[in-house]
Amino acid sequence: MPVQSIEGVTLVGGGQLTLPDLAAALIHAPVLVAADGGANNLMEWGHLPDRVIGDIDSLDSAWHSQLEGRIERIAEQDSTDFDKCLARIRAPFVLALGFDGARLDHTLAAMSTLVRHGSARVILKAQEDICFLAPPFLELTLPEHARVSLFPMAQVAGRSEGLHWPIDGLQFAPHAVIGTSNRALGGRMSLKFERPGMLVLLERRYLAPVIKAVQSMPDWR
Repeated sequence: MPVQSIEGVTLVGGGQLTLPDLAAALIHAPVLVAADGGANNLMEWGHLPDRVIGDIDSLDSAWHSQLEGRIERIAEQDSTDFDKCLARIRAPFVLALGFDGARLDHTLAAMSTLVRHGSARVILKAQEDICFLAPPFLELTLPEHARVSLFPMAQVAGRSEGLHWPIDGLQFAPHAVIGTSNRALGGRMSLKFERPGMLVLLERRYLAPVIKAVQSMPDWR
């Protein structure tokens, strides 16, 4: 059964996570869901997740009895636990933590999932940045020199306003042109894309305006 919420969902994976980051996320997204072993830290910290979703091969057996009725086991191995969770969450937005860290393959898999899921309303909160799929149109107010990195996960082109290096006319692709370390001119910054595939990376301090923006802008799905 899907997780249905009229509020944002904090989705916790089994990667690197701190209690202050969790507390900050829950202010924005108070519904708590764990992806498989992400529940281990939550339980140790005294946070009972509303749902635990995944193949449940990483969840400590000591927590099974306390999580009875909250575990949704999905045995197939063709998708990651992050994929499994996003397919079963219906919410205004999802704030995902613990899906990056020391293992680069896990970080890349999470970024791939953002594109495959196809919604700009899933925001990956990493150690230094936030990362999300660019919607068809995005508008933010950013201070001068704010770092705006664009990383294509497919061939994609777009238009921009308010960037030091405009992207108009560029054909982005992961094996060719990428857009890391651009910066805002200050004030209104907008991006427009005709197809999904571009990831936007900003500093974590812009999380609140990003949450507001992705909910008010058109989505791909």
